[in-house]
Amino acid sequence: MFSSIREAWGRFSDGRRAEGKPGRETRSHNLFEAAATYVSACAEDDQERMDEAAGWVSPEALSFGVNELACRAVIALARERGESTRDVARGLLGLPAV
Repeated sequence: MFSSIREAWGRFSDGRRAEGKPGRETRSHNLFEAAATYVSACAEDDQERMDEAAGWVSPEALSFGVNELACRAVIALARERGESTRDVARGLLGLPAV
């Protein structure tokens, strides 16, 4: 997943000169909004939205936001299922329970 972030950042950096063109959205996005959009786009295999979200914030901020989203999702699923966060995280990744 982080390689996708690096690739998207590279494409964003190359295309940054196009920012001043008319019709582009000027509203700024926060890192959590970028992370939510990026992760949902990954889940839907939507490369265009992934690239767009990766351009909203720095790669470091996006990485932090994705990490925070993952932590919150694992906690929510663990509470919902009545399981430990370790078991839920391992299960989501297809790893055997410890």
